[in-house]
Amino acid sequence: MRLSLTAAALAFFLTGALQAADAPAPAAPKPYPLTTCMVSGEALGGMGEPVVQVYQGQEIKFCCRGCVKSFNKDPAKYMAEMDKQVAAKPAAVVPAPAVPATPAKP
Repeated sequence: MRLSLTAAALAFFLTGALQAADAPAPAAPKPYPLTTCMVSGEALGGMGEPVVQVYQGQEIKFCCRGCVKSFNKDPAKYMAEMDKQVAAKPAAVVPAPAVPATPAKP
């Protein structure tokens, strides 16, 4: 009886270990798109290293731990504000490749 319980426990453990090994690695979070704290609006790095967290697959950066507490009270509010700021940000302008000038024909 004791042997069968041990065998059952071992089988259960090994099955879980094999399933964990087959599980895909979690996706990397989307990088934070702003250069300012999403709560205070302060420039990141002005108060030391930014506090970095991940919320629903999105990397978030804060200027201090106090802003993390404010964010955690109403994350939807701050995420909507971040989306609004990103949408208002002008798209990066990629310069056109230089075209060599051709000399004029005489």
